[in-house]
Amino acid sequence: MSTSIDKKGEVLATNLHFTDESLIVDLADGRTVTVPLSWYPRLAHATDLERNNWEVVLNGEGFHWPDLDEDLSVDGFVEGRRSGESKRSFGRWLKAKQEGRGLTIPELRAYEEAQQQQHAETD
Repeated sequence: MSTSIDKKGEVLATNLHFTDESLIVDLADGRTVTVPLSWYPRLAHATDLERNNWEVVLNGEGFHWPDLDEDLSVDGFVEGRRSGESKRSFGRWLKAKQEGRGLTIPELRAYEEAQQQQHAETD
C-alpha cells in the first residue's frame, strides 16, 4: 500500500473536523482516521468555537488549538493513542477554564504559586 509520507516517514494530515462524538482526520494519502472525542478531554470540554480554532503544525504532522493549549500528533491518531495528560493536570486545566483564567502551563503554575503564597501569608 502506498502512503503519503514526509522525509521522516511520518504520515501527514490535510484537514480535520468534528462530529458530536468523534474527531476525524483526513490524511494526505487519502485515508481518514476517526477517533473518539472522549479520548481528548480538552477537546471534549471545549466549546465549538474553541474546538474549531485549530491550525496544522509542522507541515501536517500535527494540530494545535491555541484557545485550549492543546497539541496533538497525526501519528498519535493513526496509532490510536489517547491523550497522555494526567487527571491532575486536566483537572487544573478544567478548573482554570471554568474560572475564565489562562490555560497554558506557565499560567496554571503561576496561579498555583500565587495561591500557595496567599495561603502561606494567611496562615
